[in-house]
Amino acid sequence: MISGINHITIAVSDLERSLQFYRDVLNFSAHVRWNEGAYLSVGNLWFCLSCDEPCPKSDYTHIAFDVSSTEFEVYASRIVSLGVEVWKKNKSEGQSLYILDPDGHKLELHVGSLESRLEELKRKPYDGLVWL
Repeated sequence: MISGINHITIAVSDLERSLQFYRDVLNFSAHVRWNEGAYLSVGNLWFCLSCDEPCPKSDYTHIAFDVSSTEFEVYASRIVSLGVEVWKKNKSEGQSLYILDPDGHKLELHVGSLESRLEELKRKPYDGLVWL
């Protein structure tokens, strides 16, 4: 039985550039690197960069990372000031910054949780919402 996410691996075209982005811009902890990849972590999440040919998607698929409400404004402002590309404006509950990594992977920096989203849906349900 699945108990959670073990790790996330993303394809990167330039290991040094991606390592710099995730370590120095997003403040992930870097642990090891080798010719074809690197292991980082953020919170309890194991995050792997793997050299390959990325295939950025044009759909809404993205990875969202937790940011505390007390740190969001300063953190988001710093990232935007570094010239990181924003791919979407936030329209949902909770503060969010939607950004692209150097290979065009869609990321979200988000304040909130499943519980806060469900509470918001009680107040403003999506079209066709069904509680399961």
